[in-house]
Amino acid sequence: MDESSTTLYLVRHGATPANEQQPAILQGCGVNNGLSTRGREQAQQVGEFLATLPLDAVFCGPLLRAVETAEAIATRRGLGVETVDAIHEVNVGRFERLDWGQIEHDFPEEYRRFREDPVNVGYPDGESLQGVQQRIVPAFESLLQANVGRTIAVVAHSVVNRVYLSTLLGLDLTQIRSVPQENCCVNVIEFRDSKAKLRSLNVTFHLK
Repeated sequence: MDESSTTLYLVRHGATPANEQQPAILQGCGVNNGLSTRGREQAQQVGEFLATLPLDAVFCGPLLRAVETAEAIATRRGLGVETVDAIHEVNVGRFERLDWGQIEHDFPEEYRRFREDPVNVGYPDGESLQGVQQRIVPAFESLLQANVGRTIAVVAHSVVNRVYLSTLLGLDLTQIRSVPQENCCVNVIEFRDSKAKLRSLNVTFHLK
C-alpha cells in the first residue's frame, strides 16, 4: 500500500425485504430492517471477495442493513466495525414505506416537484439531494484523510453512494439515476494528493 494514498472500497449494503418487494418500497433512514436471506448471502460473498484484498478498517452507516453487511466483511479479517452517523441513508420524508406508483397517486404535486428538481426540492418533509451531498461529502473526506496509507471499506446506501460517486465524477446530481449501485456492489476509490478519484464502479462479479 502506498503510504501517501488511501484506497476506499465503497460497498452498498445487501438486499433487504423492502428492496426485494415488487414493486420495491422506499426505506430511507426511517425503515431500519436487517438483511433478507438473499442479502445475507450477498454480504457473505462480498466479505469473501474483500478477504482476498488488503483491508485495514471497516466503517458503515448506523442503519442495521449497513451494519450487518459491514460485519460480514469485518469478521473475515478479525476487524471491528466503526459506525459513521453522517452516512445514513437519505431521509425520504412522507415517501417512506411507499413505492413510486403509490407516491405518484397519493402525492401527485409533491411527486411532480421532486421529479423536476430532486437536487433542491427533495423529498417532502425529508432531504434534498443537495442536502445529502452537503452531509456526506465531508464525512467521506474525513475518513479518507484520517486513513492515509491504509485500505478501508465503507458500507453505505444507494442514494448516499450515488450522490458521492456523482460528485467524484463531476456529474450534476440530477444524473444520479445513471450511476448503477446494486446490492453489495463494490466501488474502488483512490485518495491521493488531497483528491479522490473513482477507479472502479459497481463491481459485482463476486456475487453469485
